[in-house]
Amino acid sequence: MSSARLPTRAEQSEGWRAPGQDAGWLNPVRERFLLRLLVRKELRVRYRGSALGMLWSYVKPAVQFIVFYIALGVFLQLQRDTPAYAVYLFSGIVAVNLFGEVFGNATRSITGNQALVSKIYLPSELFPWASMIVALVHFLPQLLVLVVGALLFGWLPSTTSVIAFGLGMVILVVFTMGLGMITAALNAAFRDVENFVDLIVMVATWLSPVLYRISMVEESIGGTFWWWLYQLNPLTIVVELFHVAFWRYSGPVVEGIALDPSLAGPGEPFGLWWAGLLIAAVTFVIGTVLFERSKRRFAQEL
Repeated sequence: MSSARLPTRAEQSEGWRAPGQDAGWLNPVRERFLLRLLVRKELRVRYRGSALGMLWSYVKPAVQFIVFYIALGVFLQLQRDTPAYAVYLFSGIVAVNLFGEVFGNATRSITGNQALVSKIYLPSELFPWASMIVALVHFLPQLLVLVVGALLFGWLPSTTSVIAFGLGMVILVVFTMGLGMITAALNAAFRDVENFVDLIVMVATWLSPVLYRISMVEESIGGTFWWWLYQLNPLTIVVELFHVAFWRYSGPVVEGIALDPSLAGPGEPFGLWWAGLLIAAVTFVIGTVLFERSKRRFAQEL
């Protein structure tokens, strides 16, 4: 019997390629059709047998917001010193929710698709990227609720708010995908990783200025190493950019209110956005390299 023939260079140029060869980190761009199929599969599996379906994208953040607003805004009276506290709170919640869903879904993307990964060849990068797109689909209803709520409080879109929101989204998605690819590769070998990720997401809600004003943190640890570390947390930068976009510098919502001495320096509403972009880019590169080096062992590890 003759051995299997590898495709010639001419055949590869016409679309053939040797088994196992792919475009690496460019796979999500090159294999857009497969990526769309995986996104549709994720959405169908997520809501299979569910009566509410996509309405859960509204219900979960709404319940979370109500609990935090009553506990912190009403009982602890944080709303007393924070005008439009509902907008402040929810703009941070949607950012942290997106972080948590992208991070958690990406971490479980390889183990959750064990049948596909171990039985047929698909570019492994497609799985965490499909999870990220599904998270963005769930994020859109929350963003819509945030925009409507901010408008009811007198918020008006501006160039500043659009740029701040765009920067926040880029930093959040790039940083979280980098983390997600690192943990997805590790989780294929050590299932404990996804439990650590759940803890990180829980802690992240309290270690970023979602529920409280960042000025409260500065009053407690300002001028120390921990204060600078807190400011350089990419999630802190993202949440503050969301506050800039929907609460702080956006017209009547905070008219006449003194601005926090926070990430935003004097006259500079975007603060440490450049540090957020740098940290996100480095994290993404590390995650991509680690994922590329680990993906050929996924089938055996699963």
